[in-house]
Amino acid sequence: MSTRSFTALFLFTSFILQLTATTTAIGVNYGTLGNNLPPHAVVADFLVTKTHIDRIKIFDTNPEILRAFANSNISVTVTAGNGDIPALTKLDAARQWVATNISPYYPQTRIIRVAVGNEILQSAVNDWIYNLLPAMKTLNQALIDAGFKDIKVSTPHTLGFLEASEPPSEGRFIVGYDKQIIAPMLQFLRETKSVFMINPYPYFGYSPEMENYAVFKANQGVYDKNTRITYFNMFDAQMDAVYSAMKKFGYGDVPIVVAETGWPSAGDPDQPACALENARSFNWHLVRQVKARRGTPLMPNRRFEGYIFALFNENLKPGPTAERNFGLFYPDFTPVYDAGIMKL
Repeated sequence: MSTRSFTALFLFTSFILQLTATTTAIGVNYGTLGNNLPPHAVVADFLVTKTHIDRIKIFDTNPEILRAFANSNISVTVTAGNGDIPALTKLDAARQWVATNISPYYPQTRIIRVAVGNEILQSAVNDWIYNLLPAMKTLNQALIDAGFKDIKVSTPHTLGFLEASEPPSEGRFIVGYDKQIIAPMLQFLRETKSVFMINPYPYFGYSPEMENYAVFKANQGVYDKNTRITYFNMFDAQMDAVYSAMKKFGYGDVPIVVAETGWPSAGDPDQPACALENARSFNWHLVRQVKARRGTPLMPNRRFEGYIFALFNENLKPGPTAERNFGLFYPDFTPVYDAGIMKL
C-alpha cells in the first residue's frame, strides 16, 4: 500500500470513528435515592463496558460520583442546588463553588456542563427565579476565570413555562417570564454557545385515548393546521412547541437538550399509564430516534442530546409507586426492559 493510500485510509477510519463517537448522545439521569444501589465505580464501569450510554446528569456535585467517573470518557453534567442560586450571583461565591465542586475533578472527569438549579421557573420561589439568570452569568464567568472555558452553564425547565403548546406551531412562553427571563436567558445561551435544557414528559400528558400517541405506537396522528404537519408522537409535538416559542423571539438556532424524559414501568392501581410495555415502547423509540438524528418535523435532522430518567429504580424516592419505577435498570444491573441501550 502506498503512503498516500495508507494516509487516506487512516483519515477515513478516523472520520468513521469520530462520527461513531459523536452520534450516540444517549444519556441518563443518575439518581441516588436508594439504599440498595451499587457502588459508583461499578456503575461507571458498567455504563462504559455494557451500554451505549455515553453521558450522565447528576442532581448535585457528589464527589464520589465525580471521582468514580474519572478517566471513563463519559460526559458529566453536574447541578448547582436550587438553594445556592442567590449566593451564586456574587462572583466570589461562584469562584469558591467552582474551586470546591469542579477544580478537584476536571478534566480527569469530563464535566461538560453545570445545570444551575432544576425546574426553577415552576418553583414559585421568587428569590430563585429572579436570581437564576444572574447566577448563571456569574457562574459562567467564574468557570472562565478558572480556565474552564469548555464547561457550559444552563438550567433545566419543565414545559410548564409554555402558555400554549397545541398545536406545536402555536407554542409560546408564559407572559411575564417570556420577555423578562426566558428571552434574556436564550440570548445568554447563544452568546456562550450553551444549550436550552428542557424536560419534556409525554407521560404527564397521558390519557387513555392518546396512549399510542404518547408512547410512539401506531396512531392516526394529530394535525397542525398551521404547518399542515401531522404528528405521530407526543414527544415530537412537545419539542416543536418549545422550538416554536423560541423562534417567536428569534432564538430558534439555540440548541435544545432533553435534560429529562422517561416513563415509569409500574405504578399504583389508579395509574394505568404506568405499565412495563409503555415504558419499553417510549424509551426504545426515544433511543432509536436520538441515534438516527431524525430531529422533529420543525427541526429536521437536528441532533438532540438526551437524558433518560432514570438509570435505576430508586426505592427511597417519595410519592406514588411510579416515582420509584422510572429506572432502566434494577440495582443489580438487570434491565427492567429492553430500551435498546445494551451493547451486543
